Amino acid sequence: MNSRVYVVATGAICALLVGCGGGSDASSSSPPPPPPPPATITRAEAFRFLNQASFGATDEAAQQVISQGYEPWIDAQLALPASLELPAVDAAYAAMAPPVNNFAPLQGDRVAAWFENSVRGNDQLRQRVAFALSEIMVVSEVSLKQLPWAVADYYDTLARDAFGSYRQLIEDVTLHPAMGVYLSMLGNHKPDAALNIRPDENYARELMQLFSIGLVQLNLDGSTTLDGQGQPIPTYDQATVEGFAHVYTGWNWAGGASFRQARPSIANQSLPMQAYAVQHDTGQKLVLGYPGAALQTIPAGQTPVEDLADALDNIANHPNVAPFVSLRLIQRLVTSNPSAAYVARVATVFNDDGTGQRGNLGAVVKAILLDSEARTTPAADTDGKLKEPLLRLTQLWRAYNVSSGSGKLVVPQLSDVLGQKPLQAPSVFNFFSPFYGPPGEITDQGLVAPEMQIATEYQNTQVTNYLFATAFCYIPKPLAVCPARQANSPILDTAAETAVMANSGQLVDKIADRLLAGRISPALRTEAVRQVDLIPTNLPELRVAEALFLISSSPEFARQP
Repeated sequence: MNSRVYVVATGAICALLVGCGGGSDASSSSPPPPPPPPATITRAEAFRFLNQASFGATDEAAQQVISQGYEPWIDAQLALPASLELPAVDAAYAAMAPPVNNFAPLQGDRVAAWFENSVRGNDQLRQRVAFALSEIMVVSEVSLKQLPWAVADYYDTLARDAFGSYRQLIEDVTLHPAMGVYLSMLGNHKPDAALNIRPDENYARELMQLFSIGLVQLNLDGSTTLDGQGQPIPTYDQATVEGFAHVYTGWNWAGGASFRQARPSIANQSLPMQAYAVQHDTGQKLVLGYPGAALQTIPAGQTPVEDLADALDNIANHPNVAPFVSLRLIQRLVTSNPSAAYVARVATVFNDDGTGQRGNLGAVVKAILLDSEARTTPAADTDGKLKEPLLRLTQLWRAYNVSSGSGKLVVPQLSDVLGQKPLQAPSVFNFFSPFYGPPGEITDQGLVAPEMQIATEYQNTQVTNYLFATAFCYIPKPLAVCPARQANSPILDTAAETAVMANSGQLVDKIADRLLAGRISPALRTEAVRQVDLIPTNLPELRVAEALFLISSSPEFARQP
């Protein structure tokens, strides 16, 4: 009899008899079999993982994932400190000739720092999650142009908190002056009936609707909870909004001599808002009621800090938070239409990371990326998601080791070109809604495709035109018809493609290898080869540019499977 079978068999007999006597020496028993070796990660699988967990797969990063494994790679990323934007704004301001009366140009330095961290930063997972959070807990430069330090530090706050406690995240977001100005909690007065002043409800409403629990009660799997008549059950009503609005009174810029004298400065744009008790409503306040809520009414007579702590605890412990946040992060990182089971598995980790901790975002992100639905090869066209234009650009730049004469990475008129700019959404509802589905077969199947809300005919043309300019003009030897190169113009390293350009098949395969992990459809490959063959081999840059443009502008590159 095979010795391993024998050990298993005797073990089974012992289990049935609830113990085996005899006093045998444990050292004489056969050791347990070694654990099976980890499954080999293919290059295509590594690319798919990195397009979910970073700003774009590269060959170097794929080799790291293959050699380390998914979970060790994630653990290493969780341990890295955040790359920050605020130092770049400080440095750019220090280089400006005084007096400086217009701070808006520093927003360009902030965006350049975003590209630097997103394209070249080592903390890729942290930056990708910060970007996801920035599209959930939205502030926008549109309303904050003269506050570049606040906007930069807000994004840095999301990066620092990306793997921390959700409860700490919503506190940091709530007290950040960028959010305070954007959703008008900063300077929020207590009620004064004589002057017809009532607390502003803007932040009270959006923190619940968009950042934490949504409008209707949810099951653990993200589906809507229905009442006895089959109708959705609201999570809150107007009275609840008013209760929270009264909580958020008395906060203003830090360091003011008084509430009315508090003013923005360079220093306090990156400091939490300060409580000024004179303008805080100390009355009783209604908050969310739900099974297990520690309180449903905040008692009268508390300080602004005590009221805020109770209110945020009340929100953070609502049962909706786990499925609401889990679904939003899955959509931003992996797939637009996760199964109910996928959402439930991640929400379970949100509720308890295995150590009893609730809202551990690092554990939630790991659960999202390691879930079988994220790691199994997509089987249907409905799997995955459309890449946002910014993510298409960052992946292209990372794949081709982008550089520039100045060292900065800049896209002029970025919002016009891509329809997106970091922290420049048109409203608190982001660039697109998580519920959006274009009319037709997607909506008819009950599916969503959020990113397609900005994939208009105009915007698709703009993105395609920019990819054309990138392929033909932002290469080491741009075509003669290209405009003069500027110091900030991005330059892609296409030397490897130029080396094989005489063989159209090799050229197309080289580009497909970089951008698609070699997974190019026969139709796209055939068409790309045909187009390259129309160009003489004595025009090497043109051959490379043609192939690069066709693949980078293709639907295959636009989709994140």
